Amino acid sequence: MFDAEILVAPIILFMLVVAPLWLILHYKSKKQVSQGLSEHEHRQLIELANKAEKMAERVETLEALLDQESPDWRRKV
Repeated sequence: MFDAEILVAPIILFMLVVAPLWLILHYKSKKQVSQGLSEHEHRQLIELANKAEKMAERVETLEALLDQESPDWRRKV
């Protein structure tokens, strides 16, 4: 068979180094999620929403122009 002693060092290393880091990082990320958006993230979200509205208006304008120029364009797509 094999010796269980071979696994002792990796298990100790895991328990002393990896597991505590894992737990610390896990709960740190949980805390950040529970706090919600930061001010910077909130500003970015508003900016992206404004850009999306402008793009939607542009698409509507382009569709209106295409409807005037080529009424069949929707059937071709």
